[in-house]
Amino acid sequence: MNLLHAFPQPSRPGYQSMSLRHLFAIFSVATSALLTGANAQITLGNPQKIGTFAASAVVKTDQVRAELVALAPDGVHPGATVSLGLQIQHQPHWHTYWKNPGDSGLPTTLQWTLPQGATAGEIEWPTPQLIKVGTMGNYGYGDTVLLPVAITIGKDFVPSVQGSLDVRLNASWLVCLQECIPQEGSFALNVPAKGSTASHGAAFSAARAAVPVALKGIATASVATDGIALKVTGLPASWIGNPVQVFPESPNIADPSTSPQEPEWQGADWRARLPLSVQREGTVPEMAVVLAVGQQSVRTVARISGTWPDLPEANPPAVGATSIATAPTTPTPQSPPPADGSWSSWMLAMFAALLGGLILNLMPCVLPVLAIKVLGFSQHAGQYRSEHRAQGLAYTAGVVLSFMALGALMLGLRAAGEQLGWGFQLQSPLVVALLAALFTLIGLNLAGLFEVGSLLPHRLASLQAKHPTGDAFLSGVLAVAIASPCTAPFMGASLGYAITLPGPQAMGIFAALGLGLALPFLVASWVPAFGRLLPQPGAWMDTLRRFMAFPMFATVVWLVWVLGHLSGVDGAASLLALLVGLALLVWSVSLSGRTRWVFATVSIAGCAMLAGAIGQNVLQLDESAPVSPTSSASGTKPAGAWHTWAPGMVEAELAAGRPVFVDFTAAWCITCQYNKKTTLASAEVLGDFQARKVTLLRADWTRRDPAITVALEGLGRSGVPVYVLYHPTRPPVLFSEVLSASDLKAALATL
Repeated sequence: MNLLHAFPQPSRPGYQSMSLRHLFAIFSVATSALLTGANAQITLGNPQKIGTFAASAVVKTDQVRAELVALAPDGVHPGATVSLGLQIQHQPHWHTYWKNPGDSGLPTTLQWTLPQGATAGEIEWPTPQLIKVGTMGNYGYGDTVLLPVAITIGKDFVPSVQGSLDVRLNASWLVCLQECIPQEGSFALNVPAKGSTASHGAAFSAARAAVPVALKGIATASVATDGIALKVTGLPASWIGNPVQVFPESPNIADPSTSPQEPEWQGADWRARLPLSVQREGTVPEMAVVLAVGQQSVRTVARISGTWPDLPEANPPAVGATSIATAPTTPTPQSPPPADGSWSSWMLAMFAALLGGLILNLMPCVLPVLAIKVLGFSQHAGQYRSEHRAQGLAYTAGVVLSFMALGALMLGLRAAGEQLGWGFQLQSPLVVALLAALFTLIGLNLAGLFEVGSLLPHRLASLQAKHPTGDAFLSGVLAVAIASPCTAPFMGASLGYAITLPGPQAMGIFAALGLGLALPFLVASWVPAFGRLLPQPGAWMDTLRRFMAFPMFATVVWLVWVLGHLSGVDGAASLLALLVGLALLVWSVSLSGRTRWVFATVSIAGCAMLAGAIGQNVLQLDESAPVSPTSSASGTKPAGAWHTWAPGMVEAELAAGRPVFVDFTAAWCITCQYNKKTTLASAEVLGDFQARKVTLLRADWTRRDPAITVALEGLGRSGVPVYVLYHPTRPPVLFSEVLSASDLKAALATL
């Protein structure tokens, strides 16, 4: 079909006609090479969800080793109490959080699935430690911690057919160093009903020894403008004269970053003043606190008297309490009105979508499409006006319908609960690999390695001659396939607005985007003056055709690079090997006589063996594959260095009084890469960032990441690139998708 060759080519010596079965063989082998492998994972995984699909007693990540453990020394029977717990071993300097995480963080949560007759209690939290991160104070655990839970076995408990207590646990935790990573794990454990389970007895004993005991004395508190005055009586006699650590259980009341003020012992009584938290959002009638000296700790509840001072006017949210997705945004001139559903707002969004689709033609990712259309216009320069217009309409229909189909798919999957955004298809290794194979075939055809069209069977060639509009329609489909990962100015705001609308209105915006992309070619096909500007068909067209193979091969290079971010170096190398095999197969089919059958048979067998050996490397997601280059997670943050974005990091930096710039990017977004290599790599811009002590965060959306998807939604966007500058006391500023150094410097000058 003419999609693979911009115009019919005359037969040449050395090239043989391809039958349809040969073409089907090529595409079948290419497809099987990508799908072969019993262990290949086609479903997109979430790199932050660990162990979700195959539950076991142990879940490992790069930061922690989490294990579901049990203590049942007397077995499992009605009336017994069984101890279960999640034991977390942290890598050096990493930590998870207590029930009150402090200035930032989230507590670990446990969701149990138990058989009838078994009831889980609350987590018996061991006494935490104070973890200082910059100017913030957090409460949590490093090294190894066990979170025990008592399981009560009722009279109606019946063991499983295997004679055991079958336990399932879904746990989630936030593990932090300087950046934070939310993680989840699914655990399964079968505790024998008969016999003793006590291999982790020492760990449970140590954990429960660290759980604070109830204070036998009395605690009182009074609140004033300068903090909460706390008085505690009845503390252990061995504590007298020693410094006391205070861990309030109620979050956002007392300031965890500041030690108790004016602590003093008055005999056996201890007094101190706890400064109020700047994140305070309300009042409480009483406050539970844990007090610790050395390895001993007690828990008490103090009734609070006095009048609470007014709440702070601007209180930065704690990490985890409010994510970046809920941060208020200031619409820029390119943003459509809020999604209020009014017709005026919708029409304005339609115009913005049309303009965004038009600008999309100028994005670098559309270069392969422009190459094909340049050849198409060269071919049709001498056509009748009616034929030229029909093909322009067919191309427009292909673009518009493909945009609508892709939009409908995204909206449908989102309605089903998937966290997807624009460009989601290139988060799949399968889609990337198939596109690489397609563009390899297009490049080989344009380079003249094999021919399609005049070498097809006569009946099919005649059908093409009678219906060339079908080729134009398919060209439009191909245009959307390669251009959709890009986001042009005005386009991002329109897409973000579209996902908040009812289906029919949203589809109208997707149709307007497609019309904008196709509009230049549609106008050119209907304006005769444009055709007269083109040179007449001649020998130069063959040279141009072969030259246009190189943009196709450049696209393949880009796609292989994208796959390297998804499947790692092994995945990228495996795809290159399969593409070489595909090229060998295409070449072998173009031979003549017996040589063709020998080489074709060997090529097909070789491709099948190669696909079986390494095909799974292409499709699997490699969590160790590199993403956007950022600074190391360990050590201090050098000024002007990029760091990996994680939920809550923006709020943590703002709470510390530092402005933040976030680059939402992806490896498959060429506009993102252009901005990264130009504006964001400018020494002058980086100097401004450093001079104003701006924290630089990079949110890499190359792989599917629901946390980033939610953050984009909160900014009114559904795709990348997105650039936003946060200030501790001002609304955030959104920038255009094509980032301007002058705009960025002007915004930085206001800090």
